[in-house]
Amino acid sequence: MNLPRSFSFAALALIAGLAVGGLDTPLLPSAHAAAPAPASAPTLDALLAGIDKNMTFDTRAVTITMNVAKNGRTKSYTLRSYGRGADEAAIEYLEPARDKGTKMLKRASELWMYLPSIEKTQKISGHMLRQGMMGSDMSYEDMMQSSGWRNLYQGTVVGPDTVDGRACWKIELTATKPDVSYPRRVTWVDQATNIPLRQELYAVSGMLLKVWTMSDVVDVGGRKFPTKMVVEDQVQKGSRTELRFSDLAFAVPLEAETFSQRWLER
Repeated sequence: MNLPRSFSFAALALIAGLAVGGLDTPLLPSAHAAAPAPASAPTLDALLAGIDKNMTFDTRAVTITMNVAKNGRTKSYTLRSYGRGADEAAIEYLEPARDKGTKMLKRASELWMYLPSIEKTQKISGHMLRQGMMGSDMSYEDMMQSSGWRNLYQGTVVGPDTVDGRACWKIELTATKPDVSYPRRVTWVDQATNIPLRQELYAVSGMLLKVWTMSDVVDVGGRKFPTKMVVEDQVQKGSRTELRFSDLAFAVPLEAETFSQRWLER
């Protein structure tokens, strides 16, 4: 099944369900930065539990501005996203005009898309899950990951390190299941917030596929959440997707119908 031209592309994962303050530049670990003073390293299980807890919510609503840069050109999108728990998400594209009304619905391991141009709902499955969402560097598989990291990976705490001057724990993770999008992750977790500030995502072959950074953290009702994410494709050089989050709210009342196929065509 082929998607319309604007959806025809190669390779978040709402993200993969992933979603510290006010950092203004992408976070890159410096090879020359001194590591923070040694501290008592937490266990890997404790770190992954902290990440999962910070990214877990009952309901959430947020406006997202997505800028996709490829081949020297940038396309911009505005969308409204709703989430309920780890398994349900609904997204509606507001801009540009040619994509307005496009909707996506995720429920557990299933993903549907409504295309207003053809007034049709399509299920996205199989090889289509590896395509980039709206031409971005985030695949539909990134969006589909719902299980917490503790259920998907095992690995080691390498030790303390820094990302743009912030004290982090560097961890190396290997997937425990064959269907995980990224068999290996190297991640720098902010010691103060449990936010994964930088991730390097690898294929089973060892090839570096993507670098994912998070920054500009805000406090929303006591929860730390990054309001800027950047995903850079390491295979297709120069391909970069930036997401900015605004109007972010947790524990918001949402209609049950928002997470139904009826909502897609409403």
